Amino acid sequence: MSGVTWLAACLVLGVVAARLVPQPARLARALAWWILRIALPALVLTLLPRLALDRELWFLVAAMWLVFAGGWAVAAIAGAHYGWTRARIGALALLAGLGNTAFTGYPLIAALRGPEALPFAAVADQLGCFIALSTGGVIVASWYGGERVHAGALVRRILLFPPFLACIAGLLAGQLGGWPGWLDQVLRLVGATLSPLALFTIGLQLHWRVDAAQLQAVGIGLGWKLIAAPALVWLLGIAAGAGGLVLAVGVLQAAMGPMVSAAILAGEHRLDTTVANAMLAIGVLVSLASVPLIDALL
Repeated sequence: MSGVTWLAACLVLGVVAARLVPQPARLARALAWWILRIALPALVLTLLPRLALDRELWFLVAAMWLVFAGGWAVAAIAGAHYGWTRARIGALALLAGLGNTAFTGYPLIAALRGPEALPFAAVADQLGCFIALSTGGVIVASWYGGERVHAGALVRRILLFPPFLACIAGLLAGQLGGWPGWLDQVLRLVGATLSPLALFTIGLQLHWRVDAAQLQAVGIGLGWKLIAAPALVWLLGIAAGAGGLVLAVGVLQAAMGPMVSAAILAGEHRLDTTVANAMLAIGVLVSLASVPLIDALL
């Protein structure tokens, strides 16, 4: 559990720094650039070459799409029932459907299940949640934000995103025997910066202001993301015969708090950013306790 404690400490340090540094938003953007374009690709490049491709891995991808589709359905049904605006429905769909499978997923799973579980976490993140963000997430954000979705732009966004390129390169490197030892060591050192910086960056961006009506939406969204989604993924895994680390990682990745990039996407498309930021703040903090609890139940 020391790994989880370390993650919580990094998050708290980010919250403190947000009140001490002159421009925390600017610092957060700079750190996010490093995390998304340098540290995350480096970590993916170290993990995927070690992954033995197996037919069971489909479960990890399917689990992330189940979470996304379920989050969208919950948002749409609740929105129709309570008369929410399209902006609120869209924000809830993004934050309830997309989990922090990289920034908190990797370090939490490493702390709970050991480094041997990280390649499976990378499959769920890169081939599951990331593709869901880049395709379904953009469609949801554009649709509820009143914009039109262009297929060409979607394809370019996927193909040119550094972590996705790293995913392809890592899979190819695995088929060719892996990286030279010196390069693998460099990639490991760079990738090791992801976990502390990611939690620190999340702390820099946490916002807490939310009224009672918005809190209702936050509660419904997090009820799906932190409780119902991992339960349904577990049922899917049992029905499909998945087991071992594949089942455990699929359930734990489904249980992660909302994705930082989903909140950013909601803001870019003028969705309900108050609900999005509240879901992010509360969800990340609660998941640091709920994910270890779910792991113990497994």
